[in-house]
Parts: sequence; structure tokens; C-alpha cells
Amino acid sequence: MSEGVHFTLDGRIVEGRPGESLWDVARREQIDIPHLCHCAEPGYRPDGNCRACVVEVAGERTLAASCIRAPVDAMVVNTQSPRAVKARQMVFELLEADMPPRDAAPDPDAVFWQWSEKVRPQKGRLAGFQQAQSDVSHPAIAVNLAACIACNLCARACREVQVNDVIGMGYRGSAARPVFDLDDAMGASTCVSCGECVQACPTGALFEKSLMDGASAQRAVVPDEVIETICPYCGVGCQTSVSVKDGRIISVDGRNGPANEGRLCVKGRFGFDYIHHPHRLTQPLIRRDDAPKAGEAVVDPANPWNTFRIATWEEALERAASGLRKVSDRHGGGAIAGFGSAKGSNEEAYLFQKLIRQGFGTNNVDHCTRLCHASSVAALIEGIGSGAVSAPFRAAEVADCIIIIGARPTENHPVAATYFKQAAKRGADLIVMDPRGNPLARHATHHLRFRPGTDVALLNALLNVIITEGLSNAAYIATHVDGFEALKESISGFTPEAMAEVCGIAPDVIRDVARRYAQAKRAVIFWGMGVSQHVHGTDNARCLIALALVTGHIGREGTGLHPLRGQNNVQGASDAGLIPMMYPDYHPVEDGATRAGFEAAWGRALDPKRGLTVVEILGAIDAGDVRAMLIMGENPAMSDPDQAHARAALAKLDHLVVQDIFLTETAWHADVVLPASAHAEKLGTFTNTNRQVQMGRPAVEPPGAARRDITILIDLAHGLGLGWDYAGVEDVYEEMRSVMPSLSGLPWRRLVAEGAVAYPAASETEPGQETIFTDHFPTPSGRARLVPTQLMPPDEVPDAEYPLVLTTGRLLEHWHTGSMTRHASVLDALEPSAIATMHPAEMERAGYQPGDVVMVETRRGRIEAMLRADRDMPDGMVFVPFAFNEGAANRLTNPALDPYGKIPELKLCAARVVRV
Repeated sequence: MSEGVHFTLDGRIVEGRPGESLWDVARREQIDIPHLCHCAEPGYRPDGNCRACVVEVAGERTLAASCIRAPVDAMVVNTQSPRAVKARQMVFELLEADMPPRDAAPDPDAVFWQWSEKVRPQKGRLAGFQQAQSDVSHPAIAVNLAACIACNLCARACREVQVNDVIGMGYRGSAARPVFDLDDAMGASTCVSCGECVQACPTGALFEKSLMDGASAQRAVVPDEVIETICPYCGVGCQTSVSVKDGRIISVDGRNGPANEGRLCVKGRFGFDYIHHPHRLTQPLIRRDDAPKAGEAVVDPANPWNTFRIATWEEALERAASGLRKVSDRHGGGAIAGFGSAKGSNEEAYLFQKLIRQGFGTNNVDHCTRLCHASSVAALIEGIGSGAVSAPFRAAEVADCIIIIGARPTENHPVAATYFKQAAKRGADLIVMDPRGNPLARHATHHLRFRPGTDVALLNALLNVIITEGLSNAAYIATHVDGFEALKESISGFTPEAMAEVCGIAPDVIRDVARRYAQAKRAVIFWGMGVSQHVHGTDNARCLIALALVTGHIGREGTGLHPLRGQNNVQGASDAGLIPMMYPDYHPVEDGATRAGFEAAWGRALDPKRGLTVVEILGAIDAGDVRAMLIMGENPAMSDPDQAHARAALAKLDHLVVQDIFLTETAWHADVVLPASAHAEKLGTFTNTNRQVQMGRPAVEPPGAARRDITILIDLAHGLGLGWDYAGVEDVYEEMRSVMPSLSGLPWRRLVAEGAVAYPAASETEPGQETIFTDHFPTPSGRARLVPTQLMPPDEVPDAEYPLVLTTGRLLEHWHTGSMTRHASVLDALEPSAIATMHPAEMERAGYQPGDVVMVETRRGRIEAMLRADRDMPDGMVFVPFAFNEGAANRLTNPALDPYGKIPELKLCAARVVRV
């Protein structure tokens, strides 16, 4: 259909836009047409199989399915003709005959029954055929095929939207029904529990078990209200609709946000009930005078009374603030340090770093980005002048070539992964680089399983091919890039033949990948912590930046550099200055003019030296230089490398204040514990991995006497004599915006109205810029800088005593240190205990069986875990996820730091495995 098609719809002339169907036009014109096999949300193709949406087209013998019929000039369409209405009634009558009556249906409020009310079919005339199969084997989803109408929506949801390929339509004729894998029970299938099928199902044949009465297999819970907010987990920033009943969250659905288009993953959809867990902190706690020494007591969140006593808020806040003041007065502000949180809002991050800097005159403030993407940010600021991603992950929709290195999006960013898989299905080159097997590999054109720790060798070999074969973009380099000649000289020895011996990838494969990336019209690079968490992590990122710059694959739609952010607000927390070397908006603390501006804004002299990072702070505690800490929503006793050392450092502090929602492993060391708010209990803005600033709204109130984090921070500031006077979250945001030019076009009222806007925006009325660096870079010269790299070995490699490589990471079902997901019933049921994984051949050589309890040991510690076979693992490697406190991976990891990003080498160290 070309632009400018005009036709008659129910008696009036309307315009059909390119790509629209009759159903789309009718919806835009606010004309209701029933639909069962077509989802209104984006991402679903129309199928035309249910015939509920038929309309009458003048001059045509048969009725037309409006969801698959395109309008043409002068067409005359009647959506309410007697013939169309009667046909729809017959469709619903036939379908209802094969279903239980509404009062016995799994979900009497399902879309099907809502449409049936409007269509008003005759009832009771027809004998139907009911599929009686039910399946409750899945921890979260109930299957009741008696209510299935074979609309095929669940299969399209699984195969085309989420691209998980689990659900298909099996059998024939009236027996046709959805099947999971090879007709397995849903709980035994390869289902990843994203719940897209549940959200799409129009009848309740697939339904949340948490909303059902198990005895009757019917919906038993209906929400009082639905709150529009965002997901609390990874950096994708999915928009959600949260259903609430009697002050408790009962279910979560995806909403049509710019990052997710209605999609969710298992954590976003089913990981919500941690906020109602009985171990939530509901009252302030103070360490008892006769309590065991910090670090010696056993963490028992259900029975903390041998260590803590309940206190009033007044006493707890006074004890927290006076303890910090006492250390500062005796030893100076540099003896104070703060760990903020990437799980909190932008406003909380801004206030936290302001409290540490204004209250104590120190830059010793950091958060978990130091353990995730610090090396990526260091390289990006050095090379292009900004730590922000240059394009959203949905750039994959129009890219011709996509490189994904050191990332497992199907587990860590599942909704983003749907766009990568869809891109591969439409024909884009998908190049996956990972020492481990990767679930994306089955969609990839190339899967480069290079040797662990040899990223620089592989990436420099790609640069060698691009430069020596004349595939670089000379015009772009001349206009926008400095340092090309030095880079050209440095990579001269990195030939594919030479580097094949180092990285284990054949020269022909290296050449093919380099040519595809360089010669693509649009190419984009995504990376994760497999790139950043190395002693050479900054060098890894420098190489990726060089690939984009020498080819000119940046600053255009479908191109760019994107480090996938791991937590929901890592981008925003870093933007807000929750890092020790930068003020908000990445202004260096060592820059005198910048510092003078913040001194004027905050009313005190500020430290001209960069502060200590997360890992450096723990070392400074050992040295006696840091003596007190404020920690909000972080859990370094679990997340920091060489965990025994981290916990010993926390136990050594003179004063520790922890603000959190659970009595975490870190909170157990505290002198004062302040019960805080969960994501679903707070108002504020959050910035996702795409630089989209989104509004998070409270769905429920904090439990008991727990308070919102922003209130706690303001109360602590009052106790420190800072005199903060904020009427609410909006005031904090607008102050933050006044010192952050990147947010100048995003006033609070705009975010309230629009829900999500990418920064920067040229004005308050212009759309946000999803693709940046289009004509210059935010460096003093306006040009990007290439930084050559050389080979650097890992800090610790296998030897006779420790012959294996240990690597760590996340599981799909768990997140960060597990403080949230281990308290979520469905997520913990799916992955309930600590595991270690190895390749079956490696296990066979060692005489191990799946299910064996083994000890994984490094030079820093040992843990016990259940062994699992995993064909994605290369020989000589063992993987341990870091969410399980009973088998904490970071007891084992190496604290050696990248010299630039100050990030520890969490992805590689020497280990051994023995059966317990």
C-alpha cells in the first residue's frame, strides 16, 4: 500500500497509512473490531485464522479478515454490517462450544469472554469437542487446554516474538493444540518461563498459577488496581503493568515501552514477590552491645536477635549519623566511604553521592559499575569522551552485521536478546564471540569460541585485516578520528596467522568476520562483562572502540557501541556521579572549573583528588585509612572478589551503616541497619542501557516501619547538618537536572507525561536522541581517539596445582547477589541451589557424574556446589554463578585490578574441582 490511500470505513472517508491493515486503521479510528488471534501490542504479525475480525468489503463475495487485509483506494468497508456481525457471532458460538462455560473457565475475565459479551453469540445450540488436557508441571504457569481455541498466538509469541522456539502447534483437525518441544510437559520442556504465551493467550488456557485456585483450576484473584511502572532487574528497562490486590502485587505484565514492546523475561514477570517475603526488614536495627563480633556470627535473617535489637527511627538515625561524624571529626572526611546502588533511582544516586561529597568532603563514593563495566566506561571516556552507549540495542533491528562479544543476552538481557534473534531471522550477520558456548550461537552466522583471556589478540587481528586490506573508512577517520597511524603501526604484527596461535580462531574465520563487519552498510557491537571483567578489560574495550571508529560504524542508525548494562540503573547511577572520579554528567573531580561550580551549588569546598573505588576502599580499610562506611542497597560481602578478604574488611570498620530491604551478608556486619524500600515501593526516574530515562511509580507501600530510600538519605543529611530541604522527588530531580546538561531537555513534567525519553534531547519539545555522536564527539577537540593495545596475559593462569579456568556470571533466573531473586518464590523454585558446571567430557575424564557435590577451590577459598553437565563449557573450564550465598563464587575470584578501570578480574582465575 502506498502513502495516501483513502477509503470509506463505516460511512466516512479515512486514510490508510503505509503498512496498516483494515484492523489497524479501524483501531486508530477508535472502531472496535473483535480479535482473538492478533495481539494489539507491537511485535506480533497478524495471522487471520480466527475469523473474529471479519468485515464486509463492498463488491466482494466473501468477508475479509481485517487483520490481514490492506486497504486500497476507494475501498468501501463496513465493520458492522449484518453479515459481518452474524459471522462473528457464529465464530464465537463455535469456539464457545469447544470450551468450558464462562463460569467454569480458567479465566472468566479473559479477552475472549470480554469480546463474547460484546459479540453476543447464541449459546447452547452446539455440541463441542473439549480437550481435557491440563498441565501444572511448571512452577509459574498452568496449562488448561480445555480453554484453548487453537488461535496460534502462544506459538507466535514463543517463536516469533521471544524467538525461543519451544511452543508449536501439534496434531491435526479438531485435535490441534499447542505442544511444548516434542509434546513434553511444560515444566520438563526447554521453556525459559518468559510468560509471553500467558500474556498473549486470549482465553486463559495458559495462565499464572499464582492467580488461580488450585482446587478449581480457575482464576481466584482479581486486582484492585494496575500501576504502570518499570522492571527492577536488568538494564533493558522493560515497562510493566503491575496488578495489585489488597496492598500486595499479584501479577506483572509487559507494557508497550520503547525497550520491550510488551515483552518480559522470567524475572520481570514472575520475580515480583520478593518484596512480600517474611524476611523483609521492617524496623531499624542497632547492633547489640553484647553481640558477637562482626564477621563471627552466622547470618540468620529469620532470627537476627542475637546480634541486633530493634530501635526507633530517631535512635537509629542519630546513631548512624553520629558514628559517621565521629570518624570524620577524628580522622578526616577521607576516612569515610560510601557504596551507593545501581538498583535505586537516579534521584537516590544523586543524593547519595552528594551526601558523601558535601557531608565529608571526600570522593570515596562508588557503586557496582566498578564490578561490571568500569573498564568499558574508562575506555569510552578516553576514546569518545562519554561513557554513554552510542545507540540503543534496538539498533539491531536495522543493522546488517551485529557483533556480540563477552555477553550472554539470553540469560542476562533476555528481552534485548529477542531483537538480536529476530535480526538473525531476517538475515543480518550475527557474530557471537565467547569462549563458552552461547545460546545465541544457534542463531548466529559465526560463533568464535576463542581461548579465555585472548580478546585483545582476536580483536587486534580483526583490526589488522580491516586496515591492511584497505577496508577502513578513510573519509570518516580524516574527519572524526585521531591516532590512526599509531594504531596502524601497533596492529601490524597482529596478523590472523600469528593470532590464531594465541586465540585459537582460524585465520580464514578472522578474515571473514573482519570483512563482513567492515563492509556492512550498518554494523553494531554489543559487549558484556566477559569483555570488561579482566585485568585487560580496558584494552578489550579500546579494541572494540577502534573497530567502530576505523570503519565509521558509529553515529548512524543501526551502528554503534553498546556495553549492555547489567543492573536496572547502572547507566543512571553513573550519570548521576556515583563514581569516585567524576561528578554528575562525567565531569572530572580534578577539573578546577567544574569543581568550583559544584562547590557553589553545594556550598562547601570539595576534594580535588579522585576518590577510592569499591575494591580500593576495602584495601584502605585494611590499611586503616577508611574507618566508616555508608552502604545503600549494595552487598559487597557477596559481590566483591576474594570474599573472605572483603568480609574481614567490613568487620574491621569502626562504624558501618547499611540501608537495605533484607538483612544481607553485608548488613550482618553493620552497626546500624535502616529498613529501606524496594523498587516497587518508590517513585523516581531510572535510566536504562539505551539512555532512556523512565518513570518508576510505586505500586505498594513499604512494609512496617520501612521508609523510602530518598527519605532516609534526607534524614541522614539532616543528622549531618547539611540542611537539605526537598519537598519531594521532583525537587531532587530538578536539582540534578540543573547540574547535568544531558538532562536539560527532560524536565520532570515531560517524563510524567511521556513515561520515557532518551537523553540528550535538543529541547523540551524535541524527541530524545537515540543515536548520538552523529557529527562530533564530546571531547575537547570534538574528535575521537584511537588507543593502541598490546597483549596482556591474565593475572592468574592454570597450572599443575590449579589446572582449570574458573569463570563466573549470572543465571537466567537469578540476578546480582541473589538478595532479590533468592527471595522470589518462582525464581528460587526454578534454580534453588548452588551449582557448578563443566563439559560432560571434562566430567567423564575426572570421574564425576551430574548431581555430584563437588568442591571448587582457588588460592583464595573454596565452596561446595552441585555439579551440572553443560555442553556450552569448553574443556578445562568450570563455571560458578554468583547469586548463591551457600556457594558464593566470589569466595574464589581474583581481586587483581585492571590498571585503568580498577575493575577486578572476575572472569578468569585458576581453580581445581574435587568430589566432596
